[in-house]
Amino acid sequence: MDDKRAEAPAAAPSAPAPAQSVQTPQGNWQVVQGATQLPPPSGAAARPAATDTVAVPEGMQYLYGSGESAGLSLQAYRALSDYLTQQIPYRRKNTLRQVVMSDGSTLDAPQFEPCGAKPLAVVLDVDETAVLNLGYEGDAAKRGEAYDDARWQRWEQTGADKVAAVPGAKLALDAARNAGITVIFNSNRSNANAAATEAAIAHAGLGPAKHGETLWLKGDDGGGSGKDDRRWAIASGYCVVAMVGDQLGDFSDLFGDARLTPAARRAAAATPALAGLWGNGWFLLPNPVYGSGLKGGFDDVFPTDTRWSDPAKGVN
Repeated sequence: MDDKRAEAPAAAPSAPAPAQSVQTPQGNWQVVQGATQLPPPSGAAARPAATDTVAVPEGMQYLYGSGESAGLSLQAYRALSDYLTQQIPYRRKNTLRQVVMSDGSTLDAPQFEPCGAKPLAVVLDVDETAVLNLGYEGDAAKRGEAYDDARWQRWEQTGADKVAAVPGAKLALDAARNAGITVIFNSNRSNANAAATEAAIAHAGLGPAKHGETLWLKGDDGGGSGKDDRRWAIASGYCVVAMVGDQLGDFSDLFGDARLTPAARRAAAATPALAGLWGNGWFLLPNPVYGSGLKGGFDDVFPTDTRWSDPAKGVN
């Protein structure tokens, strides 16, 4: 998860409901101002307002509701499981290298240190990589509100039982643990809410996760949302043979360089020095809802040499 979340814009405030005359269960009449739903004549509690008319943003429809997204997630986690249980055992342990880029690397010239005799580990992000934040995103869709950090903190603290596992994650992580590979989470959730994040991971069936051992959080390294310092700390004690995320920042902070245009960042992800890592140590999950991938002007997304205009509509 990135801190830079792009959610649906806030909905325009609606006009207050007009005053209404309502008969109480005792037969009296009273005027109610601003009511959005009439109470039932029995006096029982009103049913919650229907939500089937709420407009769900397209990115949320895809990530949280579509079979296509589930298929992509299952595909990525199946590839991870096969990689960990079939490829890694056939490589000589003393020749394995970290998939964490070493300090001093560049995107054009990445460096990866040998592992030696360190125990094996897979490192993955939490939000929209391991767990789906259904409760938070459903509330955001219903309210039509932009991202607010205070609301996200309240979600971290109280929403542990309103998440679900990303399809395929449990089977892959169970397979990793059964193969003797330690599962470590590296998240930008706050370390002030560590116990709640442990509970969310457990509720999704992906635990155990223990803060300070197999769960690393924002603030643990004294820094901000960058994850490299935490990755290097993990790699100091483990041979990290795989990483999983939904943002490029889950693999290297170098992708977050503000000088990189969206087009340059896309090209960097596919540079020959890194292209061979996708599906071979680095595993990426879809996230069209928020994050660093939702950037780019028209010229970044549609290069000039690909422009086409419908002949029937004239030249634009």
